[in-house]
Amino acid sequence: MNRREFIKNSILAASGAVLLSGCTFKTSSPSPAGTIATSKFKNIAVSMLGFGAMRLPTTANGTIDDSLNKKMVETAINAGINYFDTAYMYMGGKSEEAMGDALKKYDRNSFNLTTKMPVMILEKEEDVERIFNEQLERCQTDHFDFYLVHCLNKHNWENTKKYNVIPFLEKMKKEGKIKYLGFSHHDTPELLQEIIDYYDKWEFVQLQINRIDWKACRGKEQYEIARKANLPIVIMEPLRGSALANLNAEATKILRDYNPDASTASWAFRWLAGLDGILTMLSGMTKPEHLEDNIKTFTNLKPLSEEEQKVYDKALAAHMKSQAIGCTACRYCECPVGVDIASIFSLYNQYQYDDRSNKAMSFINHYEALKESTRADKCIKCGLCKTKCPQQLDIPTLLAKVDKEYKALKSV
Repeated sequence: MNRREFIKNSILAASGAVLLSGCTFKTSSPSPAGTIATSKFKNIAVSMLGFGAMRLPTTANGTIDDSLNKKMVETAINAGINYFDTAYMYMGGKSEEAMGDALKKYDRNSFNLTTKMPVMILEKEEDVERIFNEQLERCQTDHFDFYLVHCLNKHNWENTKKYNVIPFLEKMKKEGKIKYLGFSHHDTPELLQEIIDYYDKWEFVQLQINRIDWKACRGKEQYEIARKANLPIVIMEPLRGSALANLNAEATKILRDYNPDASTASWAFRWLAGLDGILTMLSGMTKPEHLEDNIKTFTNLKPLSEEEQKVYDKALAAHMKSQAIGCTACRYCECPVGVDIASIFSLYNQYQYDDRSNKAMSFINHYEALKESTRADKCIKCGLCKTKCPQQLDIPTLLAKVDKEYKALKSV
């Protein structure tokens, strides 16, 4: 594996934010012995572990590894996972097709297929129907079980109203092409409340909630708004773009000393298991070992105990000291000139919490493995990435910071 492939396969998202101590949890019961935990939604049982298709396995040339993806889907279904989440824009627009191909051999009533309307790219009202029909074709299905208006921030919410997205989706519900309608939210609690108040027939909501964003991105406020509205919650970014699965050495040691058999990712999922109203937790599982570890966690799933919560807080406090940039590697930023924002931020954060003596050289080597045209100094400061970032990061300023530090390290 060359250095560029190594970088693409080891994105570590940052988690620079302030932790909230003393969270109040409503403990749920453990799942029955030997089974994947489920939640009850209307009259169906939904697996608490959702198969996220935003970070599917890839080949050396960066395309989706369809063979491996099919094997992982088979493993997931055999384990009891029945919620599969994709989107029109995931994996360069190839995710829906890959998931449709992987799921087509299974009984359509045995799983829940979820995708989303990409309101951010709509240019005219006719696009809504065109894209929806394209999604049905890509996914090789005649209906979607769960369907969302995708990535609602202020701009995308205006597009949703402007192009009459909701009336069209209501029509698709009446025709049986959508079973349950919801939305994913990437903005303030105030806008979340506005969207909920605007349309009283939402059936679920997808929110970014994890231990770090509980306070840093006002996750607790959003959670409480959804609970007050009695909307079941799909959790996205439960690991904050893998950051909570890749803690630094000090934090990892704290968790391993307490429980050597538990993965760092399992702590994040079990923290979420202490919250009421969760429909499912999405995990983008790039490798079979990610899937296997998650299946282990969600089999006999139980929330963190009071003592474990204190241990987890201690570990995350140790981790936070080394984090610099709160990127989740969602790649919504889509730089128009090709700057590889997620990889750059990942490498910088890895450098920040690396405790090896040669960490500067390691950072330089991995950074220079990126194509020169995709590095931080190629940013034209157009600001387009800022408008798309769910974390509301000042990306151009942060890229300039990384470029400055890289050049300073090079000059030593």
